[in-house]
Amino acid sequence: MNMPPTATESADVRFAELDAFSAESALALLWESQLAAVAAVGPALPAIAAAAGAAAGRLAPESSGGRLVYTGAGTSGRIAAQDGAELFPTFGWPAERTLLLPAGGSEALLRAVESAEDDAAAARAAVQANAIGSPDVVVGIAASGSTPFTLALIESARERGALTIGIANSPATPLLAAAAFPVLAETGAEAIAGSTRLKAGTAQKVILNLFSTLLMIRLHRVYRGRMVDLEITSAKLRARAVRMVADLSGVEEAEAQALLAAARGSVKRALLLARGLQPEAADRLLERHRGSVRAALAGLGVQQAPKRT
Repeated sequence: MNMPPTATESADVRFAELDAFSAESALALLWESQLAAVAAVGPALPAIAAAAGAAAGRLAPESSGGRLVYTGAGTSGRIAAQDGAELFPTFGWPAERTLLLPAGGSEALLRAVESAEDDAAAARAAVQANAIGSPDVVVGIAASGSTPFTLALIESARERGALTIGIANSPATPLLAAAAFPVLAETGAEAIAGSTRLKAGTAQKVILNLFSTLLMIRLHRVYRGRMVDLEITSAKLRARAVRMVADLSGVEEAEAQALLAAARGSVKRALLLARGLQPEAADRLLERHRGSVRAALAGLGVQQAPKRT
């Protein structure tokens, strides 16, 4: 018996003549559909907040070694991998604590391996091979909410004690039922039926942006709107780090450069050195406050970092 199509696979009558539209008309409709995709994330904000809070609780103890694991197939897998790959340079989240498990392996990040999405056995094997368990947080993404690989990986990870988050674009789907923290952005039919790189993909990217950013905020890797745990891997990032130290400490850039050098490239440490601490004392204070610059400065009696004049 044929299964009815999920919402993301159905056709939207408004786009039935899309190929006959003028370029301007086609683009206007496609643009409107993208706006609708972003709007569809709004109702999911409480679910995203709950997922990020639970993930922060699981990953917060540095000694736990818990990993943030991303999985998905096709477009969803590539969007997931992008989010995971950006956590190290942006927030200093350790690369060894990020695990990308797209259907089809790393090859699928560059070219389509469509048959891999049906390989549930490969997903279960990946969970076992990577020893995914209770310290870990696993994020599975599937527009349809029923992709066999993604569903099997989430189910297997949850059985082994991992905290699981499922992101889907179709309601009442197996992935949302299987995950401990389901997140639904109901984007509906695509302009091109089944092309979930469009609305569904846009909504997935927005959800992951929100989830991972809030997670890193909760893990104290953001202070006063700055990425204070960034890894300095380029001249651009070094200049950004210097500006952060100068702006947040109220010193000139030359002094900020010196502080950053003394802090061995750590913006957080440099901010405490600017308050007169030695590096070892700064490290102890940050450790005592679980990496929170705000709490560490409050412990020194600093209510608010001064602004530069």
